[in-house]
Amino acid sequence: MTRLSTFQHFNIGKNFIILHNFKKPIAHSIRLIYKSNRIEMKALFITTLLIAGMLTTYTQACTRVVYLGKNGMVVTGRTMDWKEDLKSNIYVFPRGIERAGADKGNTIHWKSKYGSVITAGYDIGTSDGMNEKGLVANLLWLPETGYPIRDQSKPGLAITAWVQYMLDNFATVDEAVAFIDENTFQVVSDLMPDGSRLATLHLSISDATGDCAIFEYTGGKLTVYHSKEYKVMTNSPTYNKQLALNEYWKSIGGLSFLPGTNRPSDRFARASFYINALPQTDDVRIAIASVFSVIRNTSVPYGISTPEFPEISTTQWRTVSDSKNLLYFFESSLTPNTFWVNLRETDLSEGAPVLKLSIANGETYHGNATKEFKPAQPFRFMGVKG
Repeated sequence: MTRLSTFQHFNIGKNFIILHNFKKPIAHSIRLIYKSNRIEMKALFITTLLIAGMLTTYTQACTRVVYLGKNGMVVTGRTMDWKEDLKSNIYVFPRGIERAGADKGNTIHWKSKYGSVITAGYDIGTSDGMNEKGLVANLLWLPETGYPIRDQSKPGLAITAWVQYMLDNFATVDEAVAFIDENTFQVVSDLMPDGSRLATLHLSISDATGDCAIFEYTGGKLTVYHSKEYKVMTNSPTYNKQLALNEYWKSIGGLSFLPGTNRPSDRFARASFYINALPQTDDVRIAIASVFSVIRNTSVPYGISTPEFPEISTTQWRTVSDSKNLLYFFESSLTPNTFWVNLRETDLSEGAPVLKLSIANGETYHGNATKEFKPAQPFRFMGVKG
């Protein structure tokens, strides 16, 4: 497993390593080192990165940002973009729930330490949520994902439960990063519910201190990017290349020009500029409105779709999580109102009922919807069929 706390290096193919030095202008800061014959070549590489970004124009959507305000105000926002309605519902899970990571074979087992509020996709897995300690987890698409070959000697964790595992077990990003390595469990994936393609995803977490980490599987290896600087995540390309592309746009300056397409690298550049340009505040209303304004800027208009790439499609919904005040905001593209859940007003004690807020059938809520939740059976996380 690779752990990166700063943007230091990444692999291009099998033969090259790129080293990046932020202290010099980007045109002079990138070197290619050919590993087989140790020949060192200085090159302006940003053109190649930009072309790579353009080639991923139609591969992905979804955007996640983290806002750091005054006096411990930390707010995470994300968009969920997909070709169709995910039939999402919102659940509140109490502490003490016994869970298994997969349906069969060697599987990881755990008992939830923390209660959480989550948004489910298709009622088969957790795609987004926040726990009672203010840890937020978001699952986004990454077409470059390459999972390891399944090793039955290691416990499996279905990708549908990856977010929930984080929310159930960890209070901070530091805890999660310190605990998880390639031997803790193997994330195992399967086809999407419609059978069209393998679910290829990466995971971001953020906490009440503003710390952030991103988990990606590429080439069968887990890479963890851990830093408070990693406040923005979109999709393709892999995160190290997203950072390099963003350095280029930062050198131009967001007040001069920002890219405006829905490709992931363009959304990353816009989100990065705006989330860092926002005035710092500890006013809840202003902080929430500010983060919503950024993720609305990176949303895809309703009705836009690319049949061969279902991910580069309509923004179905948006969430904003206030890690300080434990408020979880939800906004559907099909309803006119934004509503929220106050975790401090829910019963998260062990043995308390699971609660559900149905939104899959177009139900409309406004304001504080905490009291609208009803006791319900928890959904079953979809395991691996094959």
